[in-house]
Amino acid sequence: MSFILWVAVLGAVLLTLALTSSYLRWMPVTTSAVCLALGVAIGPSALGLLQLNIDGASVWMEHLTEVAVLFSLFVSGLKLRLPLTNRSWRVAFGLAGPVMFLSICGLCLVLHLLFGLSWGMALLIGAILAPTDPVLAGMVQVNDARDYDRVRFGLSGEAGLNDGIAFPFVILGLLVLQQEGRSSAWFADWALYSLLWAVPAGLLIGYWMGKGLGHLTLLMRIKNADSTLSPNDYLTLALIALAYVAAESIHGYGFLSVFAAGLGLRQAEVKSSGGSQTPAEHLAQPVVGHLNVEPEQAVHGDIENLEDSQVAAAIMMGDMLAFGSLVERAMEVFLVTLLGIVLATHWDWRALAIGFALFCVIRPLCVLAMPWGTLLDRHQRLLIGWFGIRGIGSLYYLFYALNHDLGQSQAIICTDLTLSVIALSILVHGVSTQPMLARYERRHSARLT
Repeated sequence: MSFILWVAVLGAVLLTLALTSSYLRWMPVTTSAVCLALGVAIGPSALGLLQLNIDGASVWMEHLTEVAVLFSLFVSGLKLRLPLTNRSWRVAFGLAGPVMFLSICGLCLVLHLLFGLSWGMALLIGAILAPTDPVLAGMVQVNDARDYDRVRFGLSGEAGLNDGIAFPFVILGLLVLQQEGRSSAWFADWALYSLLWAVPAGLLIGYWMGKGLGHLTLLMRIKNADSTLSPNDYLTLALIALAYVAAESIHGYGFLSVFAAGLGLRQAEVKSSGGSQTPAEHLAQPVVGHLNVEPEQAVHGDIENLEDSQVAAAIMMGDMLAFGSLVERAMEVFLVTLLGIVLATHWDWRALAIGFALFCVIRPLCVLAMPWGTLLDRHQRLLIGWFGIRGIGSLYYLFYALNHDLGQSQAIICTDLTLSVIALSILVHGVSTQPMLARYERRHSARLT
């Protein structure tokens, strides 16, 4: 009966979003904020239709949130079309590297000095909450592969990179808690294997897998003249799975590998398009159900002036982006609704002060302190400093920590603070994102004209 109830509630939430989407589009609120409110309404604090025990669900919640982040990271990589030598990548690298590290340090100090948490617990929660989220930050990321705005591009690259780069610091926090009072000989192993090896290994193996499989797929489809008949959703699932497994098998980070696989696949498309400024999926778009129609009816666009490689790349990229985005949105709705259901039983009022410190002080100051030069103007720096949305990635790290020998009291503190700060981020950023982006885009358009 509980399974039937869960399915019924999920269907009701999806139906509500579908029927109200035309209204929500014009309101200063995101889908995630609506799902959070719906979760609270059907949870034990209101209607009491559903409840979820975090302790009993932590194992499958870890895997569910991991799958959601993997799909989002892959789609994020597919959307970033600029070559790695482009200066806009410096924004993403700066945010995912120094800014995130400084955010972890700042949050760790706040948790230890103001709230009295141990250094290990402060470091763990700081690492969990430091990375921005690739799933919930869709509104502030690039719209598509033609969007080269440095604010959107930098935030997209940051969300793709920092979910994996935060992982070694989550592990460090767990090690500090577990090795407290013992020899610090383990620190060298952590630095070597969890930081210096796992990060570049994940990035490199994912990038070259994505690029290599992209070239191979396009070559085979052109050779066999089956560009419109191959199921690209299979290719999406295969590349995500293989990139993840390949990285994990050599002790690299699967998150980074999947993101890099999306980047590599996009570079294969760029090469097949002859370096064209227009992404292949905007030159020709596959029709719905193109697997079941004649090849000449399977694509929209002026394909007579396109090479076979461009048509094949257009169909592949269009299908993969559509499938990946569909899975990403469905997972977002489900997981944020679950967050709303458990929020009342895990709310911690200290999150108000922690959220204020993180959203309004630590991240903005870290962004402003970076030597961006002419890459970003002052207004863009302030926007990037504010758009530090926390979400599903932090949920994954929370459940990962819960499943790796946290004590009961430590688990309660970590769970309550993490869930509460994520909920605050969804609400505060969800309400402010649309107005601030609209103002920025009007100002940017006026400056261009």
